[in-house]
Amino acid sequence: MFRATRAADPAPRERAAEVSRATAAVPPGAAAAESAGPALELLVHGVGGTTPEAMLGDPRTVRVTGDDTAAIHRCADDVDAEAHPERYRDRPVPEAYVWCNLTSGNSARALWLLLLPFMVINLAHWMRPPAKEPRWAIRLYGVLVRLVALSLTVLLVAAACEVALDLTAWQCAGSAGCSRSWYWLGFTSVAHHGWWAQPGRRLALAALAPAALTVLLWYLSNRTWSAYESQQPLNADPAADATEALRPAFSRPGFWYGRRLVARLRAAHTAAGFLTTAAAVTAAAARYDRASTSAVFATLGLLVEAALAAAGLVVVWVVCRRGRTETHLDERLDRAVTAWLPLLSLALLALAVLYAAWDRADWASSGTLPGDRAFGFLTFAQGVLVVALAAVAWHLRRRAPGERTALRGLGGPAVAMLACALGGVMTGGVAQRVADWVDRGATPGTAGSTPNGPPPLLTWQASVIPALIAVLIPVMLYFAVRTWRAARADAPRVVADYPTERPDDGRTRRIAAARAMARLTDRAPLFLGIVSGASLLLGAAALAGAWWTSQVPARAADAAPAPVAFGADAAQSLGSWCTGFGFLLFVTWGRRAYKDAAARRTVGILWDVGTFWPRAAHPFAPPCYAERAVPDLAWRMNTWTGRTGGRLVISGHSQGSVLAAAAVWQLPAGTRRRIALLTYGCPVERLYGRWFPAYFGPAQLEGLHQEVHCWRNLWRATDPIGGPVRVNGDVDRGPLLDPVAYGRTDLHPLPAPILGHSDYQADPAFAHERALLLAELAHGVPKQRADQGSSGRSSG
Repeated sequence: MFRATRAADPAPRERAAEVSRATAAVPPGAAAAESAGPALELLVHGVGGTTPEAMLGDPRTVRVTGDDTAAIHRCADDVDAEAHPERYRDRPVPEAYVWCNLTSGNSARALWLLLLPFMVINLAHWMRPPAKEPRWAIRLYGVLVRLVALSLTVLLVAAACEVALDLTAWQCAGSAGCSRSWYWLGFTSVAHHGWWAQPGRRLALAALAPAALTVLLWYLSNRTWSAYESQQPLNADPAADATEALRPAFSRPGFWYGRRLVARLRAAHTAAGFLTTAAAVTAAAARYDRASTSAVFATLGLLVEAALAAAGLVVVWVVCRRGRTETHLDERLDRAVTAWLPLLSLALLALAVLYAAWDRADWASSGTLPGDRAFGFLTFAQGVLVVALAAVAWHLRRRAPGERTALRGLGGPAVAMLACALGGVMTGGVAQRVADWVDRGATPGTAGSTPNGPPPLLTWQASVIPALIAVLIPVMLYFAVRTWRAARADAPRVVADYPTERPDDGRTRRIAAARAMARLTDRAPLFLGIVSGASLLLGAAALAGAWWTSQVPARAADAAPAPVAFGADAAQSLGSWCTGFGFLLFVTWGRRAYKDAAARRTVGILWDVGTFWPRAAHPFAPPCYAERAVPDLAWRMNTWTGRTGGRLVISGHSQGSVLAAAAVWQLPAGTRRRIALLTYGCPVERLYGRWFPAYFGPAQLEGLHQEVHCWRNLWRATDPIGGPVRVNGDVDRGPLLDPVAYGRTDLHPLPAPILGHSDYQADPAFAHERALLLAELAHGVPKQRADQGSSGRSSG
């Protein structure tokens, strides 16, 4: 497996002679037709981004098309290349597509980090097993993911209601001692005896906070929807391609055009946010009215609650409707849904506010806000949905088993569980920290302090975090030991890869350690499965404890033996600190990314990986940059080859290779045959193929290989991201030697670095394979058979 190529191909003269023989076998007329026009090399960078000057190796570059967000650049000397083809007979015209500003260019986008659970649940939608039947199971899978996504929106708004309505307006403002500590609550305090002192009016005023959060989410989603989902993709005629029905989803015209679905989901989630706020405001007033002697107000409260329930059912129905339309560009928008559903829910919120703010002179707030058990029902519903999603995924996986599919097809449910756990930790952390801040550390239940704090379930959920950490520590130790043993086992192979070099134990250990660390990526599914399974079991235990005792763990264990009571108190304290630390860590990262461009680029890397996929499950997730980047690349390749009649090499590194493959799939069949694909550090099979088998599975990659003119993929054993694409034919070239020199040599008098995932162009093998690829494309060399591979080819 670890037999690697030398710094260049071990037999370059033989390979060049092979290409020359294949070129000579092509009829002269055909060769001339294939070589007509100049050649273009379109470079696509990977995660983290770079500058056009660095990509093109020239300080003088010119933007030839695009805008400040994403653009194509050329060297200043190559701007008029099409007018002087004689200059480019021996080399292609280089172009650089720079797309880093789609993810990490704007400092405000770092705030999307706070919506990480939304991004994670959106990934779960695309992790469906590759089975194409039964259709009902495929549709049910999407429905379940969208329902989990809806629950996350409700959870976020409910957490805002918990902070603003319960902890602040209901509990603290309802306590004379607590409200005196905070002067800005004075006009709403019960000690003030003002107009706002009634509980319903305090709740009506506090409802502005979660309502404003919902409006902010709607605004961000609507703005990015106009910039991303509304980009017109290349409108290739599917009828012109006889293999349309056999090609993957990426080839469909509407795949990168989620305008209609995102608009519909945005309306539903916005309405859900308003309705959650309205329900929190209404519940307290309705409970008081039912206990009072006013039949009119009690009836009015029932009517408002019934209207909110009916609107909630409409929201669920909208979310459960058929999802994406990919077979064509769906320009229609559901005007009644996208326009009227949010307005209707906003009107119901206004009605709920008026109902709660009506004069009730004898009403006084005590305990927690009615409806705090809603967190328990929401958590229970999320667990049921995740288990149902796992059952559907398992059924689909049995129809299409795949050896390299992550978690045996259960990657989607595991990621959905992770999204729910992240949402619970973040919302619970906020509630815990606000409660501690408001009561200034006073003991709950004492005079003048916040009476009860947040719902017990949030404290129980925080208390199981130390148990989760205790489970993960031996797992991480296991992986560490496995990696150490693998590094020791690789040491002889490292020495064998450099037979002419004098062995150096220290150098050998470093290279072997880099290879072993890179293989940790392949063990990520096991780690995620353990985290998700433990989160599900511990979350169920926390829910049962909260429902059974209706108290926080420390209070529930007061009568227990001393060791149990001590453990419960320690778990509660440690869990509270863990949730607070986790939330502060998110805020700190966002703040640092706002001020520091380098940190902002680091945060942007997370989005480069996580936001490649369209927003098919959650409209408030960070926007999909590929809905801009893929049409950009497809339009450039199709229009340039059509206008010049030339040949084109699209060269992608890391995430750029994924964009390149997706863009090639969007091209008409005739254009794809004029395209050569060069990928390096490519995660298409190693990451995307395993986690998203329905879109990057073996059949899809094999089809892409057959449809493009030629494909070369370079990879290293020290690369933790890239790897072989594992298709039939002479495609994979590697593992390349890394470092290119073991010790000091005449060509490398200084120690060569271990490059891992970066600087593939620095390897001499890169230039050699690139030249061979261009020669095959220029002269129409047919694809080599699988048994004609070079010694640099991976064994699998």
